[in-house]
Amino acid sequence: MIISYKAEDIDFQDHPTFKGVKIAKLVGKNDGSPVGISLLEIKSGVEIPIHIHEDSIDSIYCLHGEGEIFDGSTWTPFHKGDYFFIPKGERHGVKNTGSEILKLFICHSPPLF
Repeated sequence: MIISYKAEDIDFQDHPTFKGVKIAKLVGKNDGSPVGISLLEIKSGVEIPIHIHEDSIDSIYCLHGEGEIFDGSTWTPFHKGDYFFIPKGERHGVKNTGSEILKLFICHSPPLF
């Protein structure tokens, strides 16, 4: 089964955990998918604190904006077009250091939702 979205139909909602972050859940467990795909919009100055996904890899591609990612030991700057692969069990976090909304394409495997 192919799942598709028109840009105008993508539904961003407040993230259930992080204030200042919106999430659009595109594909997940309910779709029978082995991956979870989502889009994040992070307001300027907002940080998703350092955390770990014990059972899932995290794949992050920056669509728009600039920020910093915690790569397990230090905060590293990034911007549009940069990509990160975080193995399961690795500490990581993201913060928007720019003046515009930071937009990220996220893939978790197995899915978190």
